[in-house]
Amino acid sequence: MNTIFIVLPILTLLMFDLGLVLKPADFKLIAERPKPVLIGLVGQIVLLPLIAWGIIWISNIGFQNSNFPFQLSPLFVIGIMLVACSPGGSSSNVFSMLAKGDVALSVTLTACSSIITLFTLPLIMSWVVESSQLSVVSSQLSDVSIHLPVGKLLVQNIVLMVVPISIGFVLNLFKPVAAEKIHNVLKRIAMPALVLLVTIFFFQHKQTIIDEFGSLGLTMSVLILASTGCGALLSWLFRLTTKERRTLVIEIGMQNAAQAITIACSPLIFNNEIIAIPGIIYALMMNLILLVYVGITKIHPS
Repeated sequence: MNTIFIVLPILTLLMFDLGLVLKPADFKLIAERPKPVLIGLVGQIVLLPLIAWGIIWISNIGFQNSNFPFQLSPLFVIGIMLVACSPGGSSSNVFSMLAKGDVALSVTLTACSSIITLFTLPLIMSWVVESSQLSVVSSQLSDVSIHLPVGKLLVQNIVLMVVPISIGFVLNLFKPVAAEKIHNVLKRIAMPALVLLVTIFFFQHKQTIIDEFGSLGLTMSVLILASTGCGALLSWLFRLTTKERRTLVIEIGMQNAAQAITIACSPLIFNNEIIAIPGIIYALMMNLILLVYVGITKIHPS
């Protein structure tokens, strides 16, 4: 089974669902409270890719002369960076609500990052794929033929993200009651759909995932913990409220794994399911770690 036919509907529904909860007031938040919005976007779009690249460097360069077992192949390097460059996941809005965070801020950050990464993702990934520095990270790159068609990536992201978000937004604007009913259905479908995707991916690439879970599971867990820690640190440095801090921890730590998987599997872009494996493992570890974080917020409300 070609997983692209499962990933595409899931991503489209997630983006449509995001549009269903967007309101004009969410964009006013940028003017009313620019500080937490700006900090969250810097954390997601600038710092997270830097953190991911730092982890990759430590894994493959910092330990190249030691017995450190977690060396990452070029395809996995691309997959990890693809996750780090993706926008915030729409599920972050639900996690922010569960953690008693600032849901309006969460929606605003998810929407803004989805738009901004239309342009930043192709730029960063072009550098990751084509930069000579990647050949330093792995001498195997010369044996791997990977090309990133930036134009097709931009068009695909517009079709799969901007269009469904816009349709959902317009529906919510003119038919808010209908939009809420549809949202209540879709939010119950999203998680089972992602579980189905992970399950299919596991059985298709079972041996590779089992063999590489040690290195990728550790790498993705460190990435999530470092990014959530970054959100907490930024919130503390800029004296944000408790609700804003919880939202930034979740937003910076929860990326749109479905988009990363879609780009990896798309016949128009990478057309390589191995590149999608980091995104699959990330989705699993992300939900586990952030569920623990939500539990901690229940125990320690402040």
